[in-house]
Amino acid sequence: MSTHTTPPSQRRLGAGALALAGVLFFLYNAVRPWRDETTVAGAEEALSSAWWIVSHLCAMLGFVLVTLGFLAVRSAVQGTPGQNAGRKAVVAGIIGTGLTLPYYGAETFGLHAVAAAHRDGASFDLLDVTDAVRFDPTAATMFVTGLVVLAVAAVHAALAVRRSGVLARHSGSLVALGFVLFIPQFFGPAPVRIAHGVLLTVGSAWLAWALWRAEPNTAVPRQTSEAAGPPAFTG
Repeated sequence: MSTHTTPPSQRRLGAGALALAGVLFFLYNAVRPWRDETTVAGAEEALSSAWWIVSHLCAMLGFVLVTLGFLAVRSAVQGTPGQNAGRKAVVAGIIGTGLTLPYYGAETFGLHAVAAAHRDGASFDLLDVTDAVRFDPTAATMFVTGLVVLAVAAVHAALAVRRSGVLARHSGSLVALGFVLFIPQFFGPAPVRIAHGVLLTVGSAWLAWALWRAEPNTAVPRQTSEAAGPPAFTG
């Protein structure tokens, strides 16, 4: 039996990344210019706004920071019954973020440029172009797949925390719930989407607090097997 000690600086950097990610996910929908994007005037005003770029950049940075937070969770649970789930959370988080960000890039910069050109007098059907970008089969498939994989990552982070015995048992649950609801929230009105941001803010802060408060110098016995029950993610 060996032991593993996680450097407190590593956990606390991850805690800071998670806390900041939660704030960014709140700002994502809180500062977004909410207009009726089913109309030309509404789509042009919303998509050409500088706040459109700011809000979507918040989400993009949030995904990156959450993945860094999963790395800190993996380090904190290393050598405990949660270590396998922690590793899966990191792998799924990296893959999910990689699949999700290209779509956000098109939404953030591509649609902004298109709407700005339309505002400045270019002649084309803004709504048709917007739909072509958003509903391109390859782009949409990557986007949805990425968010599903990120949800898998967050669930495994929560499982790692729960099984570890070194972090507050349920401190990963709200982050997991927030990512499971990431796709459904797109179909809600602005208040629902802002409430989803609040959920992620609270959940990220809770997990960050648990990481920050974890005993910094405790050597954890390395287990020879995972906690009872098969891991949820085997693919």
